[in-house]
Amino acid sequence: MCSLDRCRRCRAMLVAMLHDWEIEEWEYLRQEERRGRRHAFEHLDPAHTAFLVVDLVAFFIDENDYARGIVANVNRLATALRSAGGTVAWIVPAPWEPSAMKSELLGPRIEELYRHSGGDGTPRERVSSDLETNDADLYLAKTAASALFPGHCDLHGQLQERDIDTVLVAGTLANVCCEATARDASTLGYRTIMVADANAARRDQDLNATLHTIYRSYGDVRPTNELLALITD
Repeated sequence: MCSLDRCRRCRAMLVAMLHDWEIEEWEYLRQEERRGRRHAFEHLDPAHTAFLVVDLVAFFIDENDYARGIVANVNRLATALRSAGGTVAWIVPAPWEPSAMKSELLGPRIEELYRHSGGDGTPRERVSSDLETNDADLYLAKTAASALFPGHCDLHGQLQERDIDTVLVAGTLANVCCEATARDASTLGYRTIMVADANAARRDQDLNATLHTIYRSYGDVRPTNELLALITD
């Protein structure tokens, strides 16, 4: 048997944490004054909505208790949107070719570690087994932080084929790949909503900085329960 204080996988199975997330009231009030309402997107059509789940692979879940904490909310949203006729897309890291720039940026050991962080097998096989996937879902691999950066993932093309105009963004790390994906989604013209309690960072302040940035300039921020209500409205 393994020792619980040494085995990260066992610890991850036992510990799950939710971020203490917030959008400060002054920012809500500022947006209300500008547009006359708190939230940019008050309605969504499930048939034209995609739930983008970014980088929830074993490597990241095992290393971050906050990533364990969002699994239940991710599963709830995926099940609800799928049942309502929407699209669920699971996006995982793909190994990239060795890069002198990334080695210089990250250091050779970390560059090699992250280069293979997505694991082995097909994109579907790499999604964490804790997540409730389905044959009808999309499974994609990306070679950049953003799943929507041109030339690094087929996500945009897949969404366009399905006539998607709204994306819900969840996963980890919130302030890296999830934020990059949300920014590019907004740039491409998608109604973009960051799921406040289905994104995991390393610290509360990291997540909250991302939520503030997305809410301020790129889209909207909503918790799981509010989005479930919009899906079933």
